[in-house]
Amino acid sequence: MTRLTVIIVDDDPYVRDYLSDALGRVDGIDVVGVAADGAEAVDLAIRTGPDVVLMDIRMPGVDGIAATRELGALDPPPAVILMTALDTDEALLGGLAAGARGYTIKTAPVAAISEALRAAAAGTDVLSPEATRRLVALADGPKPAASPALGDLGDREREVLRLIGEGASNAAIARTLYLAESTVKGHVSRLMTKLDCQNRTQLAVLAQQLD
Repeated sequence: MTRLTVIIVDDDPYVRDYLSDALGRVDGIDVVGVAADGAEAVDLAIRTGPDVVLMDIRMPGVDGIAATRELGALDPPPAVILMTALDTDEALLGGLAAGARGYTIKTAPVAAISEALRAAAAGTDVLSPEATRRLVALADGPKPAASPALGDLGDREREVLRLIGEGASNAAIARTLYLAESTVKGHVSRLMTKLDCQNRTQLAVLAQQLD
């Protein structure tokens, strides 16, 4: 198994210690450093070159969204997953616009967080079910127009799209539908092409229009 290197960023020392210890016990994950704010996170990422940065949004000084923008300028840039309490829509949209791969909540099970880290490192957008529901519910957020191509989807494509709309990861979809994860990735790629979507969030929004 390829080992995944991770930096944890949070201004709360209890959260840093808990996540560092918990994720450090997960097979295949190496926590290579912790940081207390965005500026420290960027410096640490430059020195260690992590695969993924798990970062709180709200921190004094350089917050998670600003740090995500700075991390995106690195070569190569690490994937970023933002941790949130889902208390503001602006934070959700701002993080995605800054280049974050997605969101998880701090209270998510360690298994779910580690799965999200691996998915982000593999280039997959990661949205927890809570974040997906919040984004879909935004009244003024960017939503693609209803696509007539929805009616042309096959039964399996509709099943995959419906699960994306519920916030399921590729691995979770594979387990639910008894498919190989590579097969799910192929379905997701084809759905983006057919429905003219640029990311998983847009697919999740369109999924709400399924019958």
